[in-house]
Formats: sequence, structure tokens, C-alpha cells
Amino acid sequence: MEQENKKLAPPQMSPYVFTILLIGFGLWCFRDGWMNPDPDYEHALFNQVLSVILLPWGIWDFYKLRKKSKNDSEDK
Repeated sequence: MEQENKKLAPPQMSPYVFTILLIGFGLWCFRDGWMNPDPDYEHALFNQVLSVILLPWGIWDFYKLRKKSKNDSEDK
């Protein structure tokens, strides 16, 4: 009966999910924009610009989260 009354905490999402998505999509855009064998590919410029934006953003976000997690662990 006591176990039924205890509420479980909802599962926590990793803070790195957004970073992984940024880097993954940035890598896909990089491959599709810069390494596409079709020279007349219609969306090459779009993918090139997106890869230049998303990859540095993902790397910056990764280091920001890592620094925050180190500071949090040092505080405890």
C-alpha cells in the first residue's frame, strides 16, 4: 500500500539532446551541401550555409553545457 502512494519522478531528459541534434543535423547538411557529387544540386547553398551555422552552434553549446556541468559538480 505504501508503494502505491509513492509517486515516481518523471524521467529526466539529458541536456545534451539539443546539442546532439544540432551537430547531427549540421553534419548532415555539411555532407549534403559540400560533398554532394551532383554539381546541379538545387539546395546545395542552403545546406552549406546551414552547416556553417549549425556546427559551430552545436560545438559552442556542447562546451557551454560541459562547463556548466563541471561547475555544478564542483559546487556539490
